[in-house]
Amino acid sequence: KMTQQMRDLQLAQSRKPPGPSSPNAAKRLYRNLSGKFRVNYTSFDEGSLAGRGEKEKLRKSYLFQSNAALFEAVELQDLDRVQELLKQYSPEELDLNTPNSEGLLPLDIAIMTNNAPIARALLQAGAKESPHFMSLESRSLHLSTLVREAEQRVNELMAQVVNEAPNADCSEKEKQLKAWEWRYRLYKRMKAGFEHARVPDAPTSVHLSVASSSSVQVTFWEPLSVNSAVVTKYKVEWSCSPTFSPPLGEAVIDKLKNLHFTIRGLVSGTAYYVQVSAYNMKGWGPPQASVPPFAIPSNWREYDGRAPRRRGQAEALDHLLGQVKTVHQHCVCHEPCKNQPQSRKHSVSKSLKHLFHPGSKFLKTLKRGLYLTAIFYKDDNILVTHEDQIPVVEIDDTYSCLLMQDFLWFTKVSCMWDEILWLRQCVTVSQSSCSCILQTRFKMLLAISQMQGLLGIQDLGQVFFEPVKDKQGNILIVTLKEVKTNQTFESVRWVPICKLQTSRKSVSSPEEPTALDTLLISVQDKLAYHQRSSHALSPGLYLGYLKLCSAVDQIRVLVPERLPNILCHVKIRSNPNISREEWEWLQKMASVEEPVPAEPKAETSQNHLFQELQVAIKELMTLVNIPLQEAKDFRLYSQEVLDFGGQVSFLLLLPPSDDVCTAPGQNNPYTPRSGFLTLPLQIFELGEER
Repeated sequence: KMTQQMRDLQLAQSRKPPGPSSPNAAKRLYRNLSGKFRVNYTSFDEGSLAGRGEKEKLRKSYLFQSNAALFEAVELQDLDRVQELLKQYSPEELDLNTPNSEGLLPLDIAIMTNNAPIARALLQAGAKESPHFMSLESRSLHLSTLVREAEQRVNELMAQVVNEAPNADCSEKEKQLKAWEWRYRLYKRMKAGFEHARVPDAPTSVHLSVASSSSVQVTFWEPLSVNSAVVTKYKVEWSCSPTFSPPLGEAVIDKLKNLHFTIRGLVSGTAYYVQVSAYNMKGWGPPQASVPPFAIPSNWREYDGRAPRRRGQAEALDHLLGQVKTVHQHCVCHEPCKNQPQSRKHSVSKSLKHLFHPGSKFLKTLKRGLYLTAIFYKDDNILVTHEDQIPVVEIDDTYSCLLMQDFLWFTKVSCMWDEILWLRQCVTVSQSSCSCILQTRFKMLLAISQMQGLLGIQDLGQVFFEPVKDKQGNILIVTLKEVKTNQTFESVRWVPICKLQTSRKSVSSPEEPTALDTLLISVQDKLAYHQRSSHALSPGLYLGYLKLCSAVDQIRVLVPERLPNILCHVKIRSNPNISREEWEWLQKMASVEEPVPAEPKAETSQNHLFQELQVAIKELMTLVNIPLQEAKDFRLYSQEVLDFGGQVSFLLLLPPSDDVCTAPGQNNPYTPRSGFLTLPLQIFELGEER
């Protein structure tokens, strides 16, 4: 069949007047012709369908050219071109795993020419080896056939060039001869690469860890040897016996972006041994046993049978809220709110009348008081009123000093934007019996309702961690929300942030800017904070640093600016699970009786965790600017592992008891470098929940 294809190629080339101008051109011509032979059946069927237009034909032709371009780039060992094509097209568009007329795939050519960079790029894109090579013998025979037929074609063309007089046909034959000589050298190089290759060495750094009570995870690196052929897949085997007799199971890994595998469905408390071997075109190499040699599926909670702290809490809170709503449905406190628009007294302040008035609008200027502003943004655009102002509504024009308790209460309300009407009904507004605090909070609920009504949206977003204040007595509570879709709002429109900042005419001096001017100047910083506070950590085990500082009316916690919803931290490892054995060792290390336990034995999970913790503590101390010698007095929080959703877990590093919380006026000799801020503890807790 291969010989017949070569003859068909010769016939087609002899009939085509214009010939290739270079070996590469001849090679492309060969592939295009053989490709047409290969897809001729489908082309005939498609031509009979009147509903398929020229666009579909052009598209298929374009994709076929991209497939040919990929083969050419691999054969020419052009790594940049290969990476460009893999980035530009999907594997399906490139026909990445469809053999060409020679029965070869791009990966076959790359590994048999021992081009490791191109082979790795193809493997990461999902490339496979040709299914035609079922054995070493079949691959060797196929390569020998390609070399023999290419050599035969070179000899035939050489004889024709020598015997024919110089003319146009002779020039065409010379071009074909150069192309076939190039292909002959390629096939010989592939054949030599296959013959000189050997099976791969064992993988390196095979590490075994406990992933859960029913699974273990094995990670590994490719073999160190550079003389063997490119590894195209790995095999993970596991057994309850160190001799792997009998084996319990195996898994072949041919997606090589991440060299790790999780073995699931195991029995808790049972020891499992794992080994990994590598494969190339010469076969499977020797297995490499893991370090440690076995692992026992478990979780730190099994140490004392502790249940998850948050199990059922969300459901219990929802149930409790439902009960409260049921009790309040017929409460007399609803009546004043229902009847207020008709029976409000003349003693009600002008600001309250303004809030109740159905024609309420956004404010243009501030007049010494407490206000609510909502910032909605999408990319580089922000929502503004028709007067090009950030939406602002009044809370209280007689309130010029926002108490921290009121602000923190407002942040909790932000978790219940959809329940504002119900909350208003539960807060009494009787002027004779209502406290000043309740009056202020009722006005906050009224302002929220007004903002929701004017914008036509319930969810106002996340509250910024501190109000914006000015020297004129104005206080702005700021909410932030990113709009992902093309959403329309009432009474507002989108404008670029930079345009709003440059077009706004300030009515204040640079020395004493108003709260609105301050907000507009710092709006990018607030948007950056909002975006960073919604980022999540990648799965893994982290070491966190808990540092608090107290003020008169609040406790603040130290957090990194790049991720303000998480404590200062460094990553220990990618596996978030702490096994029972590791937790038992941590308990011994934290015990009073044995303050400095001996280093755990080598080749155990405890020893590996010990080494990881040493590295993490050094990195964390450098991050928060604390001399390493001071870390000897620090402690690991040994009551529990902080678990966040099963994919992220934390071990906490605590300063000495007297230094956990810095008191007002107390000097901290080790101030963290730039890149940190302190958040009110309640704000941090809310951000953590989000």
